[in-house]
Amino acid sequence: MATASSFPFPREYSFPPFFTRQTNLTTHHAQLELFHNKTLNKRLSLADAREVLEFMRKDGRAEALPASTDVFWVYWRTPDEWAAVIEGWIDDTAQKGVVLTLYELTEGEGTRGTEFHGLDPDLLAKALQILVKRGKAQIFGQEDSQGVKFF
Repeated sequence: MATASSFPFPREYSFPPFFTRQTNLTTHHAQLELFHNKTLNKRLSLADAREVLEFMRKDGRAEALPASTDVFWVYWRTPDEWAAVIEGWIDDTAQKGVVLTLYELTEGEGTRGTEFHGLDPDLLAKALQILVKRGKAQIFGQEDSQGVKFF
C-alpha cells in the first residue's frame, strides 16, 4: 500500500481553489483530514466534503460504515476491482483448488510484490465475498483462522 508521502496525487490536488478555508471556526475544526492539503494550507468545507463523499458513494468509490453517516471507506479500488485482481493472481499462479489462509493472501511470501499484499483484512473479506457470490471461491474456518479455496 502506498504511504501518504509516496502516493502521487493528481495535479488537481495542488490547485489552490480546490480547497477553501472556512471562516466559521466550528466548521473549520470539524473538517476532515482527508480533504486537507497541508502544502497549500487549504481544506474543503465539511458540507463540500460530505458532497464529495456522497458523489463517491453513488459511484461505488466510497461506502459508509454500518450504523454511521460520518465514517466512510474510501476506495481507490472497489471491492469488485480487488476481487478481479485476486482472481487474476489465482489464475496466473495456478492456485485454483488450493486452500490459502487469509493471512497467506495478504502477508505471505507468495503474494509479495502483488497489489493486494498488505491489503486491509476487512477489504479482503469484501473482495472474497464477491468471489464467493460468483461461485469462484469458498471461505471456511473460524473467524481468526479462515481459509479460502478458489474454483
